[in-house]
Amino acid sequence: MASSQDLFSSAASMYAHAPLAERMRPKTLADVVGQAHLLGPGKPLRVAFDSGRPHSMIFWGPPGVGKTTLARLMADGFDAQFLAISAVLGGVKDIREAVVSAQVAQGQGRRTILFVDEVHRFNKAQQDAFLPYVESGLFTFIGATTENPSFEVNSALLSRARVYVLQSLALEELLLLVERAVVILNQDGEPLQFEPAACEQLAGWADGDARRVINAMEVVAESARGAGRRLIDSEWLETSLPQNLRRFDKGGDAFYDQISALHKAVRGSDPDAALYWFARMLDGGADPKYLSRRIVRMAIEDIGLADPRATELALSGADIYERLGSPEGELALAQAVVYLSCAAKSNAVYNAYKQARRYAEENGSAPVPMHLRNAPTKLMKELGHGHAYRYAHDEPHAYAAGEHYFPDGLRARFYRPSDRGLEGKISEKLAFLRELDKQYGKG
Repeated sequence: MASSQDLFSSAASMYAHAPLAERMRPKTLADVVGQAHLLGPGKPLRVAFDSGRPHSMIFWGPPGVGKTTLARLMADGFDAQFLAISAVLGGVKDIREAVVSAQVAQGQGRRTILFVDEVHRFNKAQQDAFLPYVESGLFTFIGATTENPSFEVNSALLSRARVYVLQSLALEELLLLVERAVVILNQDGEPLQFEPAACEQLAGWADGDARRVINAMEVVAESARGAGRRLIDSEWLETSLPQNLRRFDKGGDAFYDQISALHKAVRGSDPDAALYWFARMLDGGADPKYLSRRIVRMAIEDIGLADPRATELALSGADIYERLGSPEGELALAQAVVYLSCAAKSNAVYNAYKQARRYAEENGSAPVPMHLRNAPTKLMKELGHGHAYRYAHDEPHAYAAGEHYFPDGLRARFYRPSDRGLEGKISEKLAFLRELDKQYGKG
């Protein structure tokens, strides 16, 4: 029979060879990095932990922010059985087995927490299968999802669970994880020295994902020791990270500098440079969905009504990418980039909107003029709502010359169309209508 010392040595050996992510998994709430808006004193999840009364919940947030960890800590905190199902791999059979296990635990006077990862991957029938057991209290349901639960989780299940939004980790929080990882990695062998710039590069590269930065630390450490290297600097990171890991620094300057370059190349009407930055970002691992959103913004901000087709083409490119995915859908985005680069440019609407927002904020809640008010009832008409309103379609040129639509005492001009593209025509029309205003009442 093995002695307790042998068993302890065996457990310690297994722990030393466990993946770094498992060795760094928080054992208590105090160990958790990030999510202070939920775990701080008096915050919702902290209150749930301290109350001793678990409730069903859904964790909504990006990958690597601690959804599984918090569910495990919840089970530990309530001395409950922890059961986990992956909606990617599981099905109704797994749900039934979890129910049986929970019933056994209940018979022994113990709670069960059922954690369903990627719950949005379950179809309606599978999600409905949880409902009677959630209502009966057989288990506490905790779902995890990277998708908006308003759209991806059945309303019946959603109504029985509280939604907690988990946030990507900040750079400082990722740096704290890097520091912890260095301590643990240096327990495994020859100490490694990570330069501050390298730590910041790893933290920024992780883009708020704790799991990603921890896995990268493990890869870098193994590469360094295999090469007999002790100093980890930025140059070493570029050579040690595998190509499929050396992706975009989404949290750092490189990412924002390059998306800025893409945007400015489009604004500057240089399709070749725009395509270069677009292709370079894709090659570096930038999310095409993110790029598609930025392309739509470029169409609205820098082209606008000079060529309304630009917005349509940008939205169409985003839709096509959603349908086809990579790499086929990327061609539709590239087509949008080229069109936007060649289109007539105008930021007139963009500037007008910003000015209108400021004007509205500065002038408060001015009342709607009586002639513009709605008058669906007899009383409202008697009070003067809608009185003397001029119906534009009944006027020459379908324009009520001399009419005003601002609140009394307020006048402003925000939209100043350019002379480029369709806005040139719009500018001519507005000039014509203003001339009609000047002539109103002179005849």
